[in-house]
Amino acid sequence: MQNKKLKILEICPFSAGIGGVWTRVEQEAREFKKLGHEITILSSDREEGTNKIAKSEDVISGIKISRLSSNQGYLDRLILSKNVTYFEPGKSIKEIKPDVVITHLLHPHSFKALKMCQKLNIPCYLVTHAPFNVKRNFLLNIAKKGFDRKTVKPNINEFTKIITITKWEEPYLRELGADENNFVYIPNGLPEEFFVLKKIKPTKQILFLGRIAPVKNLEVLISAAKKLPEIEFSIVGMAESDYLKKLQKSIAKSKNVRILPPIYDLKQKIGLIDKHRIFVLPSKREAMPQVLLEAMSRGKLVISSKTDGGKEIIWDNQNGFLFSDTSDLIRLIKENKSGNKKIQDLARKDSKQYRWSNLIKSYLKIFKK
Repeated sequence: MQNKKLKILEICPFSAGIGGVWTRVEQEAREFKKLGHEITILSSDREEGTNKIAKSEDVISGIKISRLSSNQGYLDRLILSKNVTYFEPGKSIKEIKPDVVITHLLHPHSFKALKMCQKLNIPCYLVTHAPFNVKRNFLLNIAKKGFDRKTVKPNINEFTKIITITKWEEPYLRELGADENNFVYIPNGLPEEFFVLKKIKPTKQILFLGRIAPVKNLEVLISAAKKLPEIEFSIVGMAESDYLKKLQKSIAKSKNVRILPPIYDLKQKIGLIDKHRIFVLPSKREAMPQVLLEAMSRGKLVISSKTDGGKEIIWDNQNGFLFSDTSDLIRLIKENKSGNKKIQDLARKDSKQYRWSNLIKSYLKIFKK
């Protein structure tokens, strides 16, 4: 199967908006397409972060997108989670008749996809996205435990391979009964544009780029900005409306903090990163933060909170910095506001191992004949 041109179906919860899972899916799909494979992406019709309804059919980067209606109700989103969508991929799998299915996240759609793939004798690969160390509300925690007991543990080893995007998540998967002999490590990657586009000289200082949501803990960044009025801070991304209002209120009297809308174009995104000297990611948790890799690949000085994902990518004081609290972040910004060439050079060097042009080969090696 490795040399055969394949019909590949990628399944994920969202294919609109900005988020780590969707970025991963789109980028690896683009790499498959470059190699001549036929790619279709199947998702819910919800836009991540806003829950707006996206159009049912789309073409992105020359790849066909098919979006199915989510049957998650208002109470589900209010009481449980806005980020779990419920849709039935089985009928679409049967119609598309792919050679390979890659499904993303330990969510209901992945296990529904597995069931149909088993009926049709199609290899089904699970990309986990490290959904662990997550603090959930009481009802969602109960629902998650029930889902793990009834669905995940009895079925997780039925996937053709379990693709981990981090090393830190593997013990959690073993606790769910996953066989480590079935693990294949394929981390998030970077398109070639991050390595070949000409750099722009930085004119601004601090950048956060990503989803503007409570999990990103942007209050810490804003608190640091208030103590550093001489330094400019840019916060860029798709925002959850209630959280955005809260942040806007907190910076009403600040002249050095800007909150800007998301950027979807890849070249514009790279240009935005280039314009800033330092990239800060203050999240409460991260699986495998794509934006850190992107900033490192452009030779930026990266500073991250001590999340599991941040610690896996950043070696403190070597290719970036890890901070513990607001005062620690302020100190690191003050000490490195002009940059740190040695650390930035190593960050760029380390980022090269995450080129998608190389990582995609790991998929092709495991696809069965």
